[in-house]
Amino acid sequence: MPKLWNDTIDAHRREVREATMEAAAALVAELGLRAVTMSRVAERAGIGRATLYKYFPDVETILRAWHERQIATHLEHLVQARDGADTPAARLEAVLKAYAFVSHHTGRHHDTELAAFLHQDEQVAKARQQLHTLLRDLLTEGASAGVVRVDIPPDELTAYCLHALSASAGLRAPDAVERLVKVTLAGLRPPG
Repeated sequence: MPKLWNDTIDAHRREVREATMEAAAALVAELGLRAVTMSRVAERAGIGRATLYKYFPDVETILRAWHERQIATHLEHLVQARDGADTPAARLEAVLKAYAFVSHHTGRHHDTELAAFLHQDEQVAKARQQLHTLLRDLLTEGASAGVVRVDIPPDELTAYCLHALSASAGLRAPDAVERLVKVTLAGLRPPG
């Protein structure tokens, strides 16, 4: 087959997958996890049920694929925040702020039943490890530059940051998220 034809088919498949994942996520937000069926997803996505089954065997698989995409997007956002700053202190602050706002946004829009279902998945553990490594490396870099305390091991500081900033999920206002990031950064500074 010609390359253009293959590219067109691949693009179409991606579009169908994306539409399916978005449809399933929207239905969960509207109806709740248990009310979502393959028929409803197909109808919302604008495709036939037979086509849907060529892409996904069940609703759970659709939601896991959607969640995997969300996780990858969030991690990429954090990497971009890191790469967009030029000093160790600026990189650390950018990533902490980005993480806090991701937590704030997802916490406000996550159904607890859906979160319980998705967060037992292996991909979440892998993403947590990637996040931990990203932040630990920034804290280590900051300690070497003298902008992060050295009296506490980087793994412990990483846990501190992640737990502190996960509280942003329950905050209502963006200003409150900003204040939480400032308090967290203050706790990372060298004593004295």
